[in-house]
Amino acid sequence: MIRATILDYGAGNLHSLSKALATPDVTVRIETDPLAAIETDVLILPGVGAFTGAISRLDPSRDAMRRALNEGLPCLGICLGMQLLFDSSDEGPGTGLGFFAGRVDRLCAALVPHMGWNTLHEATDPLLPSGALETAYYAHSFVCRPTDSAVVTAWTTVGQDRFPAIVRRRNTVGVQFHPEKSSAPGVRFIRAFLASVSELRVGQ
Repeated sequence: MIRATILDYGAGNLHSLSKALATPDVTVRIETDPLAAIETDVLILPGVGAFTGAISRLDPSRDAMRRALNEGLPCLGICLGMQLLFDSSDEGPGTGLGFFAGRVDRLCAALVPHMGWNTLHEATDPLLPSGALETAYYAHSFVCRPTDSAVVTAWTTVGQDRFPAIVRRRNTVGVQFHPEKSSAPGVRFIRAFLASVSELRVGQ
């Protein structure tokens, strides 16, 4: 049985994400205490809210959370959750977790926020077997700009702006899209991530 913990930053409805995570082999809890949230098998950083408000909630536990990720705690960061894993954001003041080097800036597109379905390309992430998730649902105004593009395992493009759809380092995966809102393929992506966590536990 895998314990999956969703860290609640105090914004948004987490029901659809909880539903997508829950299986007979996974128990899901929602936790408001960041230090308690890392006492888990897999950490989920959800994708609703603003950078400054969310990172201020994480500030007292930033070092402990970054240390847990560096030590191999599996983590899935979704949209804002992905952005919190970077150093900083143009959305507002505050220091991110710095697990991925780089910053977050405003999407360069004619229409912002970008809301709707968009194609993934140059996808090499192991959670994306051929045809598993060709398009995904996005709802965002800001995008991640990693210092090292080697962490990017899938890209997407809006207008002329090409930005990471998925980043990966160690056991942490960040996605700019919302898999829980990306229909059956998105749910399969989440389940594939959880299956990879199970494999890690078996190998330990």
